[in-house]
Amino acid sequence: MHKKRLICKKNKVSLIVLAVIFCTCGFCLAGCEGKPADRMPSASEENPIVSERHEDIHKNATSVVNFDRELDDYRPLKKQYNFYFTYKLVHPWWDAVALGIEDAAKEYEERGIIIDYEYLAPKEASAQKQIHQLSEASLRGFDVIGVDVADVAILSPVINELMKNGQKIMTFSSSDASKEDGCNRIAYVGNTHNYEDGVELTEALCEKLGFRGTIAVLVGIQEAPCHEDRALGVKDVIAKYPDMEIVEIAYDGDSVDNAFHLTRGFLERHKDLDGIVCCNMSNPVGAARAVMEAGRENEIVIVGMDHDQEALRYLKDGIIYALGVQDCYSIGYDTIQVAVKIADGLLPGEAYPEKTEEITTIIYQDSATAVLQTLYGEID
Repeated sequence: MHKKRLICKKNKVSLIVLAVIFCTCGFCLAGCEGKPADRMPSASEENPIVSERHEDIHKNATSVVNFDRELDDYRPLKKQYNFYFTYKLVHPWWDAVALGIEDAAKEYEERGIIIDYEYLAPKEASAQKQIHQLSEASLRGFDVIGVDVADVAILSPVINELMKNGQKIMTFSSSDASKEDGCNRIAYVGNTHNYEDGVELTEALCEKLGFRGTIAVLVGIQEAPCHEDRALGVKDVIAKYPDMEIVEIAYDGDSVDNAFHLTRGFLERHKDLDGIVCCNMSNPVGAARAVMEAGRENEIVIVGMDHDQEALRYLKDGIIYALGVQDCYSIGYDTIQVAVKIADGLLPGEAYPEKTEEITTIIYQDSATAVLQTLYGEID
């Protein structure tokens, strides 16, 4: 059953979305306080290579998400647009994307341009449900349909067929289905470097472990391009180092609870586990909770993705070692700008690129407080 979330320019939902983002994951575990003297040092304390490489990031932690955006100089041809966006599943990560969409729509309204849109997803990730949503949307006369692809192989033929029938379709957010994949979508806005994010996080973990140890990997949604690409980056890095080994890989469906229970299993089966790589926003939280419950937060290195508030707190406390934070706000903001140009009949290269690349910033313990303050208003 679909959970429909309708957001259009007339619905003042930003505060609701902010509440969802800022208040998610208030879970705490009692009796798991690590001894400060025993906790693993931060990047700057123990690993000068990583610290030097990311010195500029540490100094500019508040720029990991760019809220200071303005519409470009392009003048839309119409006074009103109607867009449809569907993504993998209802989740706080896409709520952050929605903030950028909402603000861009408001700025167009200030210029006399009305942007109406629907922004919705199934409760659980499913390529078949995305197909159903796209099929329904194609009958409703939207100017542009945007999709965050759950499965490239399954969705690409559907997108191609809709394009043949005159639909204007773009991809956005975290997962593209590109021309190289055989998909004829018009353009993509989002993370174009998921593989590299997986590589960089895993390199940081390997350096922390002295390039020796066993790790487990939490991937997320099977066949989701962003999660699979990050996992491939993990595997390729570990394969370089003869004294590093992946002992287990599991899919958690981008669920904190699933990641928690899977990590429990890792810890029971692999008593000498040294690290965990997490490939989405939910699994660093679930992994950290399980590691803390087991009292092994001083033994296991956790790296993972994104801006979950609880994960950032664990980063600040040294329980998570590194996080790759994506600029979700800019993804949403730029998606609206590109959608307007697609609706006006412009092709990639005329007023926008085929792929609009958004940034990921790898942050460490010494940046956590600044990022928490920037994103959530937390002040020590």
